[in-house]
Amino acid sequence: MNRFLEPHSLDCVDTGIAVASADLATESDRWPQFAPAAVNAGFRAACAVPMRLRDDVIGALTLLGTPPGAIDDASVALGQALADIATIGILQQRAIRHDEVVSEQLQATLHHRTVVEQAKGVLAEASGLDMHQAYLALRGYARAHHRRLSDVAHDVATSDLDPAELLTGSTDASRP
Repeated sequence: MNRFLEPHSLDCVDTGIAVASADLATESDRWPQFAPAAVNAGFRAACAVPMRLRDDVIGALTLLGTPPGAIDDASVALGQALADIATIGILQQRAIRHDEVVSEQLQATLHHRTVVEQAKGVLAEASGLDMHQAYLALRGYARAHHRRLSDVAHDVATSDLDPAELLTGSTDASRP
């Protein structure tokens, strides 16, 4: 069980509705680990409200009270408002992170593609191959030497790999 998500919070996430206990001292059968730990920490009442956007529940916010008794409606409404604001913040952060990851992936792909194109040009110029043949030679060398195409292309583009060595060391340059 996730130590950061109490059982009543799990119930809230599963159902999408608030889950409450007016006296945690009587809930040891329902929540055998959480209820005694909460009572031992000085809490007697709990209410978990869902963190959701439309039909998607992403978590729960737990309100705890020290005296036994139901957490009042005003506190639950305030807790739900805070949960709604937190949900927006979490989902916004996820969207930003997703956009950053996609941007990084696109940038890396563009960089690798540019390096492959540069290496094809170097190889074509040095050996008299056309661009497609140069690509096949790069790919064949990469396969034969169990290397990534972008790494071989980088080595050719930076003169760390001599085009002549690439052509003589490529065993399957014509394989599609």
